[in-house]
Amino acid sequence: MANFTLEDVKTLRERLGTGMVDTKNALVEADGDIEKAVEILRLKGAKGNAKRADRSTAEGLVAAVDNGDGTATLIELACETDFVAKGEKFVALADRVLAAAAAARADSIESALAAPADGKTVADVINEEAAILGEKVELRRIRLVTGERFSIYLHKTSKDLPPQVGVVLGYAGDDAETARSVAQHISFANPEYLAREDVPAEAVEKERAIVEQISREEGKPEAALPKIIEGRLGAYFKQVALLEQDYAKDNKLSVGKVLSDAGVTVSDFARFKVGA
Repeated sequence: MANFTLEDVKTLRERLGTGMVDTKNALVEADGDIEKAVEILRLKGAKGNAKRADRSTAEGLVAAVDNGDGTATLIELACETDFVAKGEKFVALADRVLAAAAAARADSIESALAAPADGKTVADVINEEAAILGEKVELRRIRLVTGERFSIYLHKTSKDLPPQVGVVLGYAGDDAETARSVAQHISFANPEYLAREDVPAEAVEKERAIVEQISREEGKPEAALPKIIEGRLGAYFKQVALLEQDYAKDNKLSVGKVLSDAGVTVSDFARFKVGA
């Protein structure tokens, strides 16, 4: 009989979060050597990672931190099931990934995965934890936001799950309450750009062509077309540009007006929603 106790099984399971049968089998194979059993379980999990490579990751969480130097980091860490997403080990993994990516001021997936973390890289840490969790885990998105100050808003779409929608708003000004309210607005309204000037010219021209075609097909008078087209383009900008949008708390005001009245200037923002 292998030289290990039930206490050894419990210790190993708490350390790695592995199943009872896998844990006992690893200890049998390792003849009771816990560290060797750890390597056996990690190797088994790593092989499983390769098999899981093509599986989808529609669950997970968002997390963010103010880096204290005029930047803030927002990440989306994805997994396969909500069961794993709400587990302590996955949440702890997200904290480690966020801390390492933020310390490196990573501004891309590649730089984040290469960032050092506890003597390894972030990619190594994720792969090792994925092996233990038994699911595909990936750092899906990361954004380095710039600003003098930051408002971070993390929204739970379910009380049983970690935050699923995350917003980081970079701004200048003293009205933190308004900044937070606008961050909440972003979580709901999902703007793509800050101002209409930030919308790429090709996107504007594509929209212009669409609304012109629609207007002509509706039989609008030729002389009225320019005004109609510009009006419909205005509606498009209200959809995609934050400063143009109707403010969620008072749709008689634009977000730009609310910010201006509060003396707040937005420099940058990012919004992630898990799986979107």
